[in-house]
Amino acid sequence: MFNEYPINEKMHIHSLNGELREATILKRLGDNDYLAEYNGVKCHAIYNPFVNKFYVDDKYGIIKDKLSCRDEPCR
Repeated sequence: MFNEYPINEKMHIHSLNGELREATILKRLGDNDYLAEYNGVKCHAIYNPFVNKFYVDDKYGIIKDKLSCRDEPCR
């Protein structure tokens, strides 16, 4: 459906109760699952074809960077 990334447009933002704000879709993760960035936070987003808009879940769909833990002892 979407072939060129990033996509910059107004999207519905969860933490703002669905208000439209500028956000970025960085890439597709799966079926109707996209990696989005809003206010420097990477999170999940879905696309609603009925209203032709993305919905960014910056409340519960935050993606945290995986860092290797160096505090664990070697075995």
